[in-house]
Amino acid sequence: MRSLIVRSEKETKLTTGISYDRYTLSLKEKRDCIIISYICLFFTFYVFYHSVILSVASGVFIPMCIKYYTKVKAENRKNLLLTQFRDFIYSLSASFAAGRHMRDGLMEARDNLRLTYDDNSPMMKELTDMLVKIDESRASEEEVLRDFARRSCLEDIRSFFDTYFICRKTGGDMNKVISKTSRMLIEKIGIEKEIKAITSQKSFEGKIISAMPIVVILFLNLVSPAYIEVLYTTFLGRIIMTVALVGIAYAYRLTSKLMKITV
Repeated sequence: MRSLIVRSEKETKLTTGISYDRYTLSLKEKRDCIIISYICLFFTFYVFYHSVILSVASGVFIPMCIKYYTKVKAENRKNLLLTQFRDFIYSLSASFAAGRHMRDGLMEARDNLRLTYDDNSPMMKELTDMLVKIDESRASEEEVLRDFARRSCLEDIRSFFDTYFICRKTGGDMNKVISKTSRMLIEKIGIEKEIKAITSQKSFEGKIISAMPIVVILFLNLVSPAYIEVLYTTFLGRIIMTVALVGIAYAYRLTSKLMKITV
């Protein structure tokens, strides 16, 4: 009975870390998101409908904006974690080459990464948390590493630790396997970063193109309001503007998906 209680407490401690697939906005982030989203929605709806009532009612879409912003923040955090993980395996590979074990490798990696990243960065927090669990909670290295790999929600991190566990159980040449796996993962992460750098410009251009119809409609409203008055005063015109607004939103979403290239 005592062993079950100890095991339950250990499992609880191992699952207290964050999942990188989910992001919780701070009060400031949520407040800023609500304010900026409402201003943009109000402006867009007024440009398309010339109705204060509909513009005010556009606030019903704020939860969608918050959900999208939360997803973007989670994705950015995962990208940051992956970048720092690349530096981590550089250090870990050097530790294995020197004949050290995983626990010592984690300690050295934390000391090396501290020269580049602050203690609040994702990888630094994870390394500190892993060492605390190993030294103070008496958790095994495998439990701690598997928990981190699972919560990272990144295939590269899972693959690296799966290779490490298989090598350790089969008694393979740990140094050779880890070094080769590290090089492969580092090259893959480097390729992904190059692809993101190449597609970032196209992604920015796509956002500009998606916003151009709003700019055109605003320009026509300022220069020749009588020319498009029919779009605001007739039922068919309202439908056309609604279809146009939905089309712009769909084009923006499609552009974002097309720019996501995985290796």
